[in-house]
Amino acid sequence: MIEERKKLVLNQETEEDAVVSLSLRPKKIDEFIGQKELVENLRLSIRAAKQRGEPIEHMLFSGPPGLGKTSLAHIVAHEMNSKITVTSGPAIDRAGDLIGILTNLEKGDIFFIDEIHRLSKTVEEFLYPAMESYQIDFIVDKGPYAKTIKFNLKPFTLIGATTRSGLLASPLRDRFGIFYHLDFYESEELAEIVVNSAKKLAVEIEESAALAIARRSRGTPRIANRLLRRVRDYVQVKCSSNQITSDLVQKAMEVLGIDQAGLDEADRRFIRILRENYKGGPVGVETLAATLNEEVDTIVDVIEPFLLKAGFLKRTARGRELTETAFKHLGSPS
Repeated sequence: MIEERKKLVLNQETEEDAVVSLSLRPKKIDEFIGQKELVENLRLSIRAAKQRGEPIEHMLFSGPPGLGKTSLAHIVAHEMNSKITVTSGPAIDRAGDLIGILTNLEKGDIFFIDEIHRLSKTVEEFLYPAMESYQIDFIVDKGPYAKTIKFNLKPFTLIGATTRSGLLASPLRDRFGIFYHLDFYESEELAEIVVNSAKKLAVEIEESAALAIARRSRGTPRIANRLLRRVRDYVQVKCSSNQITSDLVQKAMEVLGIDQAGLDEADRRFIRILRENYKGGPVGVETLAATLNEEVDTIVDVIEPFLLKAGFLKRTARGRELTETAFKHLGSPS
């Protein structure tokens, strides 16, 4: 049961999310909610590129999972009237795979690489000339039989998305002309997203109920939409109704184990272990990962960002440390 609850607030996109997000994802830049400064700058870049009749510059979206990096890549493709090819860093195993994709791109096409920081070094190096001069030199055979095949590419736009921009090699990062960082959303913005998603799901929802879901969504639209679907299921089964009220949201969240701050059992366990095993810290992330039996990347990418943003956790030179807010939230040890 705890594992199922954990899945609700983990920021990684599940197969269910991937399917549903296609219908909930904004199609145009005017439909995108939140990240106002980013959206205005992006709108300007798109307009300028269209006026010049050129592909938009290569761009990099960074930030925690679930904030809209993939949606923005699709919006750029839509606004530029371009085709988008989507892949991820781990999916491109060999340089030949990358060459196959790049040579099939038409002028102005968008090539979107999610988790771009996870590209292999060999594949990454093939991207450098492709981004800079739209050419690739591919060496075949070895020794005295080695020869170079030059591929001329049509001008395209590479859009990269990363949750760990610090892991990007400097030569790759320097070849992006546009950088955007996405931050967590305010509750009011998430409530607006929930209301829009409810309409697309043909569900009635009170504004107070949308805000109640938003406040538990860890500042993340993906989680807001996921919680909305779980509340919809609860209301449908328990009440045989199509209307979501704030009282029903409260009951559904109690069943799911998500508290008023949006923390689930995995978050509370993280805080409890820090408090009870390490007296609130500081403690190294590797030690925490071993105690929690979690991957370090899961802690760094999924659990910590919101706890830091919400003021429950702080990072110090000596490790992770709980704040007074976290101690108050958990209350006295049982």
